[in-house]
Amino acid sequence: MSMQDIPPVHPGETVFLLRHHPLPCILDCSHLKPHSHLEGLFLSAPPAQQLSFLHSGLLSNLYLHMPDCPVPLLQWLFQLLTWPPETSSGAFDLLWDLSVDGLFQQSDEDMRLWCPSLQEVMKVFHSLGAHSPALYPLGPFQHGGRVPTCEADLSWDKQQDTPQEVALDISLNYIYKPWAYTDRDLLGLIELLCHTGLDVGLRLLPKTDLQQLLLLLLENIQEWPGKLQQLCCGLSWVSNHHHNLLALVQFFLDVTSRSRQLRSHLSLVVIARMLGQQETLPLWQEKTQLSSLSQLLSLMKPSSLRQYLGSEPLPPCQEQQPKASAELDHKVCYLSHTLLTLAGVVVSCQDITPEQWGELQLLCMQLDCHISTHIRESPQAMHWTKLKDLAAQTYIRWQELLTHCQPQDQYFSPWKDI
Repeated sequence: MSMQDIPPVHPGETVFLLRHHPLPCILDCSHLKPHSHLEGLFLSAPPAQQLSFLHSGLLSNLYLHMPDCPVPLLQWLFQLLTWPPETSSGAFDLLWDLSVDGLFQQSDEDMRLWCPSLQEVMKVFHSLGAHSPALYPLGPFQHGGRVPTCEADLSWDKQQDTPQEVALDISLNYIYKPWAYTDRDLLGLIELLCHTGLDVGLRLLPKTDLQQLLLLLLENIQEWPGKLQQLCCGLSWVSNHHHNLLALVQFFLDVTSRSRQLRSHLSLVVIARMLGQQETLPLWQEKTQLSSLSQLLSLMKPSSLRQYLGSEPLPPCQEQQPKASAELDHKVCYLSHTLLTLAGVVVSCQDITPEQWGELQLLCMQLDCHISTHIRESPQAMHWTKLKDLAAQTYIRWQELLTHCQPQDQYFSPWKDI
């Protein structure tokens, strides 16, 4: 029996490398003037003593209820969130209290809230070990400005009591907090957060905070759905591995209208990209998703995928050819499993109307004709059985949708289109 199988967990991306310690976090006091003797002691103290002010609660006494809290202090507290929890203890609580206190002191007409810029968010990720250009993979969605690359000393010393992945997750949970941003920054933040969420060390950890934050960021985009195409195009290039892109789609919960739209369009864009069809289909025309998926489904049959992926010739050595053929066979099955899962997302996010009954029926017939009947099961290759099970489950779900959707008066017969 082949040991190859379709892995339940995506391979992930190497975003965060290990560091011996976080980057230095220095409070910029150059433009700050103390208003009291105690504040003067804090501003002139070395970094270790400034942390003692934070841990003892003296900073709360100094800056809570102050009319204008110094922005450098807020930036310093935000940067501290990248340090181990035992060092940065109290930083998030004070940052939160200062922000809430500032809201209560402002009038409705002069509502201003400090929030870290996209560049500052990227810098704190870099302090956690995110290496450039991993923060932004190469793709069609271009961003202005990048964090300078600094790969020295990237090996986090495990002096913390918790494993590095858990400590990293704790820090990210502190940083993943929504504020007010422009649409451009919101798109950049969503792409940045999705890519960091794919980190290898975070694959098995819960993504509840990240998922909730992504929902909030989506709801704050002003030009919606005008930004949907730009967002989907950017996210579809966050990774080059199809399973990672499937995991990215699953970051967006199917609980709001916008997240459903994004899940559906992004899944379709990823399928088109994996099949090299992103430039040939009307992916962005209204109510064409099922028809576009119908054209893509015919390209997803194993024989077509094998031809598409097997463009490179087999090794000249006859002894290596069976192994290379088996690897290609598994690669085809793995990709087909991901694409079929994404196809299920596209359909499940649609509000099927009677006018779309025929299109959904055509999808069912194409699924059975192009995929289910082309899967050759074998006791030595259980990954094909797993794919056939997914095809059967998908077919059943689509048939259930058909039963809840009344067809048009004229019966639609799609056999001629297969």
